[in-house]
Amino acid sequence: MKQPADLRAAAGTLGCDLDQMQAERMLEYLALLQKWNRVHNLTAVRDTDDMFVLHLLDSLAVTAWMETALLLDVGSGGGLPGIPLAIARPAMQVELIDSNLKKTSFLRQAVIELGLRNVTVRSGRVEQLDGRGRYPGIIARAFAETGELVRLTRARLAPHGRWYVMKGAYPEAELRELPPGVVVESVHALDIPGLRAERHLLILKDDHEQDICDH
Repeated sequence: MKQPADLRAAAGTLGCDLDQMQAERMLEYLALLQKWNRVHNLTAVRDTDDMFVLHLLDSLAVTAWMETALLLDVGSGGGLPGIPLAIARPAMQVELIDSNLKKTSFLRQAVIELGLRNVTVRSGRVEQLDGRGRYPGIIARAFAETGELVRLTRARLAPHGRWYVMKGAYPEAELRELPPGVVVESVHALDIPGLRAERHLLILKDDHEQDICDH
Protein backbone atom coordinates (compact mmCIF):
# COMPACT_ATOMS: atom_id res chain seq x y z
CA MET A 1 0.00 0.00 0.00
CA LYS A 2 1.45 3.33 -1.05
CA GLN A 3 1.91 6.02 1.58
CA PRO A 4 1.65 9.83 1.27
CA ALA A 5 5.45 10.05 1.45
CA ASP A 6 5.71 7.74 -1.58
CA LEU A 7 3.36 9.94 -3.56
CA ARG A 8 5.07 13.16 -2.53
CA ALA A 9 8.47 11.81 -3.54
CA ALA A 10 7.27 10.51 -6.90
CA ALA A 11 5.31 13.69 -7.65
CA GLY A 12 8.36 15.76 -6.77
CA THR A 13 10.33 14.11 -9.56
CA LEU A 14 7.59 15.32 -11.93
CA GLY A 15 7.91 18.91 -10.76
CA CYS A 16 4.73 18.68 -8.70
CA ASP A 17 5.19 19.57 -5.03
CA LEU A 18 2.42 18.19 -2.83
CA ASP A 19 1.87 18.84 0.84
CA GLN A 20 0.85 16.06 3.24
CA MET A 21 -2.86 16.84 3.01
CA GLN A 22 -2.84 16.85 -0.80
CA ALA A 23 -1.04 13.52 -0.90
CA GLU A 24 -3.48 12.00 1.59
CA ARG A 25 -6.45 13.28 -0.39
CA MET A 26 -5.12 11.79 -3.63
CA LEU A 27 -4.67 8.41 -2.01
CA GLU A 28 -8.21 8.67 -0.62
CA TYR A 29 -9.39 9.35 -4.15
CA LEU A 30 -7.50 6.29 -5.40
CA ALA A 31 -9.09 4.11 -2.71
CA LEU A 32 -12.52 5.47 -3.63
CA LEU A 33 -11.89 4.79 -7.32
CA GLN A 34 -10.84 1.24 -6.55
CA LYS A 35 -13.90 0.67 -4.33
CA TRP A 36 -16.37 1.89 -6.95
CA ASN A 37 -14.50 0.12 -9.72
CA ARG A 38 -15.45 -3.27 -8.30
CA VAL A 39 -19.09 -2.55 -9.11
CA HIS A 40 -19.14 0.08 -11.83
CA ASN A 41 -16.10 -0.80 -13.98
CA LEU A 42 -14.73 2.75 -14.08
CA THR A 43 -11.28 1.70 -15.24
CA ALA A 44 -9.63 -1.41 -16.67
CA VAL A 45 -6.71 -0.92 -14.27
CA ARG A 46 -7.44 -2.77 -11.03
CA ASP A 47 -4.15 -3.30 -9.21
CA THR A 48 -3.47 -0.60 -6.60
CA ASP A 49 0.19 -0.15 -7.52
CA ASP A 50 -0.69 0.06 -11.21
CA MET A 51 -3.38 2.66 -10.45
CA PHE A 52 -0.81 4.66 -8.50
CA VAL A 53 1.44 4.90 -11.55
CA LEU A 54 -0.99 4.77 -14.46
CA HIS A 55 -3.58 7.08 -12.94
CA LEU A 56 -2.11 9.34 -10.25
CA LEU A 57 1.44 9.85 -11.51
CA ASP A 58 0.34 9.91 -15.15
CA SER A 59 -2.10 12.73 -14.32
CA LEU A 60 0.34 14.66 -12.16
CA ALA A 61 3.01 14.55 -14.88
CA VAL A 62 1.29 17.46 -16.67
CA THR A 63 0.84 19.67 -13.59
CA ALA A 64 3.76 21.94 -14.45
CA TRP A 65 1.91 23.17 -17.56
CA MET A 66 -1.43 23.77 -15.85
CA GLU A 67 -1.39 27.55 -15.50
CA THR A 68 -5.00 28.11 -16.52
CA ALA A 69 -7.59 29.38 -14.02
CA LEU A 70 -10.33 27.17 -15.50
CA LEU A 71 -9.85 23.71 -16.98
CA LEU A 72 -12.36 21.45 -18.73
CA ASP A 73 -11.54 17.73 -18.49
CA VAL A 74 -13.28 16.09 -21.45
CA GLY A 75 -14.30 12.44 -21.14
CA SER A 76 -13.12 12.47 -17.55
CA GLY A 77 -14.24 8.90 -16.86
CA GLY A 78 -13.17 8.12 -13.31
CA GLY A 79 -11.86 11.67 -12.85
CA LEU A 80 -8.57 11.50 -14.72
CA PRO A 81 -6.66 13.71 -14.98
CA GLY A 82 -9.08 16.29 -13.57
CA ILE A 83 -9.34 15.22 -9.93
CA PRO A 84 -5.59 14.80 -9.30
CA LEU A 85 -4.97 18.14 -11.03
CA ALA A 86 -7.67 19.82 -8.95
CA ILE A 87 -6.10 18.52 -5.75
CA ALA A 88 -2.62 19.58 -6.84
CA ARG A 89 -3.82 23.01 -8.04
CA PRO A 90 -6.52 24.13 -5.55
CA ALA A 91 -6.67 27.65 -7.03
CA MET A 92 -7.67 26.21 -10.42
CA GLN A 93 -11.34 25.55 -11.16
CA VAL A 94 -11.85 22.19 -12.87
CA GLU A 95 -14.95 21.00 -14.69
CA LEU A 96 -15.30 17.28 -15.38
CA ILE A 97 -17.60 16.12 -18.15
CA ASP A 98 -18.52 12.59 -19.20
CA SER A 99 -21.48 11.08 -21.03
CA ASN A 100 -21.54 7.93 -18.87
CA LEU A 101 -23.99 8.39 -15.99
CA LYS A 102 -22.34 5.74 -13.79
CA LYS A 103 -19.05 7.58 -14.09
CA THR A 104 -20.52 11.00 -13.37
CA SER A 105 -22.32 9.54 -10.35
CA PHE A 106 -18.96 8.38 -9.05
CA LEU A 107 -17.39 11.77 -9.82
CA ARG A 108 -20.08 13.63 -7.87
CA GLN A 109 -19.63 11.31 -4.90
CA ALA A 110 -15.87 11.69 -5.03
CA VAL A 111 -16.15 15.49 -5.09
CA ILE A 112 -18.37 15.37 -1.99
CA GLU A 113 -16.27 12.86 -0.04
CA LEU A 114 -12.99 14.58 -0.86
CA GLY A 115 -14.35 18.07 -0.24
CA LEU A 116 -13.23 19.38 -3.63
CA ARG A 117 -14.74 22.86 -3.77
CA ASN A 118 -12.91 23.69 -7.00
CA VAL A 119 -14.46 20.83 -9.00
CA THR A 120 -17.76 20.75 -10.91
CA VAL A 121 -19.21 17.65 -12.58
CA ARG A 122 -21.33 17.78 -15.72
CA SER A 123 -23.13 14.90 -17.43
CA GLY A 124 -23.47 14.71 -21.20
CA ARG A 125 -21.53 15.04 -24.41
CA VAL A 126 -19.09 17.92 -24.70
CA GLU A 127 -20.45 18.99 -28.09
CA GLN A 128 -23.86 19.46 -26.46
CA LEU A 129 -22.71 21.72 -23.64
CA ASP A 130 -24.93 24.71 -23.08
CA GLY A 131 -23.64 28.22 -23.70
CA ARG A 132 -22.50 29.04 -20.17
CA GLY A 133 -18.99 29.87 -21.18
CA ARG A 134 -15.74 28.96 -22.81
CA TYR A 135 -12.61 27.49 -21.33
CA PRO A 136 -9.04 28.82 -21.38
CA GLY A 137 -7.84 25.25 -20.92
CA ILE A 138 -9.28 21.98 -22.28
CA ILE A 139 -7.60 18.70 -21.37
CA ALA A 140 -8.24 15.11 -22.44
CA ARG A 141 -6.65 11.77 -21.63
CA ALA A 142 -7.56 8.71 -23.72
CA PHE A 143 -10.68 10.43 -25.02
CA ALA A 144 -10.45 10.50 -28.82
CA GLU A 145 -8.04 11.11 -31.66
CA THR A 146 -6.55 14.59 -31.44
CA GLY A 147 -8.36 15.97 -34.49
CA GLU A 148 -11.69 14.68 -33.23
CA LEU A 149 -11.11 16.21 -29.80
CA VAL A 150 -10.41 19.57 -31.44
CA ARG A 151 -13.48 19.39 -33.65
CA LEU A 152 -15.76 18.50 -30.74
CA THR A 153 -14.43 21.20 -28.41
CA ARG A 154 -13.28 24.03 -30.67
CA ALA A 155 -16.40 26.08 -29.97
CA ARG A 156 -15.68 25.77 -26.25
CA LEU A 157 -12.10 27.02 -26.33
CA ALA A 158 -11.76 30.58 -25.08
CA PRO A 159 -9.78 33.14 -27.12
CA HIS A 160 -6.06 32.50 -26.61
CA GLY A 161 -6.93 29.22 -24.91
CA ARG A 162 -5.02 25.94 -25.16
CA TRP A 163 -5.77 22.28 -25.60
CA TYR A 164 -3.71 19.92 -23.42
CA VAL A 165 -3.74 16.50 -25.08
CA MET A 166 -2.31 13.56 -23.14
CA LYS A 167 -1.00 10.76 -25.34
CA GLY A 168 1.16 7.66 -25.17
CA ALA A 169 3.46 7.45 -28.19
CA TYR A 170 3.86 10.65 -30.20
CA PRO A 171 0.73 10.70 -32.45
CA GLU A 172 2.35 11.82 -35.70
CA ALA A 173 -0.45 10.52 -37.93
CA GLU A 174 -3.16 12.17 -35.81
CA LEU A 175 -1.44 15.54 -35.96
CA ARG A 176 -1.47 15.46 -39.75
CA GLU A 177 -5.28 15.42 -39.51
CA LEU A 178 -5.71 18.53 -37.38
CA PRO A 179 -8.34 21.01 -38.60
CA PRO A 180 -7.01 24.08 -40.45
CA GLY A 181 -5.80 26.80 -38.13
CA VAL A 182 -5.01 24.49 -35.22
CA VAL A 183 -1.30 24.21 -34.54
CA VAL A 184 0.93 22.37 -32.10
CA GLU A 185 2.51 24.92 -29.81
CA SER A 186 4.74 22.50 -27.92
CA VAL A 187 5.32 18.81 -27.22
CA HIS A 188 6.61 17.45 -23.93
CA ALA A 189 7.92 13.91 -23.45
CA LEU A 190 6.98 12.79 -19.94
CA ASP A 191 9.17 10.55 -17.79
CA ILE A 192 6.89 8.93 -15.22
CA PRO A 193 8.43 6.97 -12.33
CA GLY A 194 7.67 3.27 -12.61
CA LEU A 195 6.36 3.50 -16.17
CA ARG A 196 8.42 2.33 -19.13
CA ALA A 197 5.84 3.20 -21.76
CA GLU A 198 5.98 6.46 -23.69
CA ARG A 199 3.92 9.44 -22.56
CA HIS A 200 3.56 12.83 -24.24
CA LEU A 201 1.74 16.06 -23.55
CA LEU A 202 0.75 18.07 -26.63
CA ILE A 203 -0.23 21.72 -26.23
CA LEU A 204 -2.30 23.03 -29.13
CA LYS A 205 -3.72 26.44 -29.97
CA ASP A 206 -6.21 27.83 -32.47
CA ASP A 207 -4.27 30.33 -34.56
CA HIS A 208 -7.27 31.13 -36.74
CA GLU A 209 -9.46 32.21 -33.83
CA GLN A 210 -6.69 34.20 -32.21
CA ASP A 211 -5.97 36.05 -35.43
CA ILE A 212 -9.64 37.07 -35.51
CA CYS A 213 -9.54 38.19 -31.88
CA ASP A 214 -6.41 40.26 -32.43
CA HIS A 215 -8.01 42.35 -35.19
